[in-house]
Amino acid sequence: MASDVTVRAARPGEAEALTALAVRSKAHWGYDAEFMRLSQASLTVSDADIASGLVLVAERQGLLFGLAKVEPDGELDMMFVDPLAMNRGVGRLLFEAAVALARRMGARRMAILADPNAAPFYERMGARFVSQAPSDAIPGRTLPLYEYDLTR
Repeated sequence: MASDVTVRAARPGEAEALTALAVRSKAHWGYDAEFMRLSQASLTVSDADIASGLVLVAERQGLLFGLAKVEPDGELDMMFVDPLAMNRGVGRLLFEAAVALARRMGARRMAILADPNAAPFYERMGARFVSQAPSDAIPGRTLPLYEYDLTR
């Protein structure tokens, strides 16, 4: 699948579809309704996010299969792959594009606050586990924090 997927900047008007993709991706891991409700803000892609030029999408024949959002400091703020496209190389393409974007912005490292289910993926990409850190969505929950060296 990844061979015919392209990564590009998100376009105006895609916020709703990208938010729905993020929700599908997170729900894939079996989280309950309350967890998903509490996570809603962290799963939302806004028009302002898209206008910033820092949201990337993976697309194939007009269908959206993934998204990544990089913060101006290089942090990987969001990365979601549609469940139908998981384990098909889409995540790797998105991650590589996010790394390239962070490097172009002058970042030297990329912080990644990962869902525990995604931790093995980030380790395969070469990110280094740093510590457990507070969740940005669920009070009292901790998540694995990774760092990716952008200077290599």
